Amino acid sequence: MFSGIVEVAAEVVKLEKDKSNLHITMRCSFADELKIDQSIAHNGVCLTVVKIDKENKTFTVTAIQETLDKSNLGLLEVGSKVNLERSMRIDSLLDGHMVQGHVDQTAVCKNVREADGSWYYTFEYDPTLEDYITVEKGSVSVNGVSLTVVNSQDKSFEVAIIPFTYDLTNFHEFKPGTVVNIEFDVIGKYVARIVRQQLNK
Repeated sequence: MFSGIVEVAAEVVKLEKDKSNLHITMRCSFADELKIDQSIAHNGVCLTVVKIDKENKTFTVTAIQETLDKSNLGLLEVGSKVNLERSMRIDSLLDGHMVQGHVDQTAVCKNVREADGSWYYTFEYDPTLEDYITVEKGSVSVNGVSLTVVNSQDKSFEVAIIPFTYDLTNFHEFKPGTVVNIEFDVIGKYVARIVRQQLNK
């Protein structure tokens, strides 16, 4: 379980195909603090650490084909920046919202506009997929970042980014056409499913 509070945007230093799997190696400031089998969110996707090089401050995770098909990890290149978050501690404050690390689908950035020191991003997604909704002022995870929906439409939504988040995460690299990972609020998904089941009775 994660909170959507990104710790760092790490750089991809190596990509290695292994049949249908992809081994992703990243240079990260806290690589020497990690351990094998640890779970880390990568652009919002929960992956397991399989290798650590403390001397070079790198670690490696493996993404299976299903993950590559459902997320933007298959689009990574050497030099790409990936938002990282270690899993929550049970005794820590929940500063964002409950994020499972299970991406629901990808979305496409349609617009980026600056607004007096902050930035507004518009993302378009597929609203026909079951239980995928955004709620005005509700929570959504975009590339692993916990954000508040400020303009919910039938197939799109907006989020506002403050300078700190803009600089810390890979949001500063987004432009129209950028593909991002979306995880909708888990509570909202359960409520939507219950309501649909009741309406279909």
